[in-house]
Parts: sequence; structure tokens; C-alpha cells
Amino acid sequence: MTAMKQRREMELSSLRLLKAELQMASSEKGHRGDLSEDEIITRIQKLVKQRRDASEQYAAVGAPSRAENELKEAIFLETYLPEQLGDAELERIIEESAAEAKATGPKDAGKIMGKVMPLVKGLAEGNRVKTKVQRYLQSLSE
Repeated sequence: MTAMKQRREMELSSLRLLKAELQMASSEKGHRGDLSEDEIITRIQKLVKQRRDASEQYAAVGAPSRAENELKEAIFLETYLPEQLGDAELERIIEESAAEAKATGPKDAGKIMGKVMPLVKGLAEGNRVKTKVQRYLQSLSE
């Protein structure tokens, strides 16, 4: 409501986009009632990813102001997500999962990702987890 009163267009636009996304998700075929917290987080993450991808694409074609606007929207939408795991905590989870799976090198990345992703869902971006898993497994094989 304060975004409307203060005429903060970017925030207002982002909130409208989020509202539309959540309404669409709750009315999808086979969905009953309100969305769960996990479903809402997933939808917000989807919008953030779309905004970041659009920002990169605009930057690549020489539209810096549009790229900046998309990035600002992504950053604003991220404020509605749970705090992300720190590197140390994520690395600890990866190490524990690798030990459980008896991982020995990069070929075990799929096993580790399968164990880690459910534990960090909504708390760490998939690409970030993938990069950390690959680095960790690479260090095992050296």
C-alpha cells in the first residue's frame, strides 16, 4: 500500500507482477485452495530468475537502462524470499551429503545434488549449489 501512496512505480509494478503470478498459480488446473509457502517461494524465485535473465539480455544488446530496471525488480522481489544460506553453511551441507553418498569425484555430482537440493530448497539458488558441488567434488579428485 505504501508503494501506491508514494508512487514508487518499480515496486508497484513488481508487486502487481507477483500478485498476478500467485493468482495464476492458485487457479492452475488441479490446484485447490491457497498456495503453500514453498509454492509461493518457488514462484518468487521464478520471477527473480526471469528478471535477472532479462537484465543480462538487455545488457547484451546495449540497453543498459532496461537492464538496470530489470535488475532492480529482481533485487526488490528477493526481499520477499527467505534469507539465503551463507557459503560456509552451504559447504557444510554439501560435505555432509557427499560423505553420506560416499562421493569420490565429479561423476557423483548427480547423487550429491539429489541429496542437497531438498535440504536447501528456497535457501540457495540451484546454480550456486551446482557450482559449489562441482568445486567440492573436483577437490576430492585432486
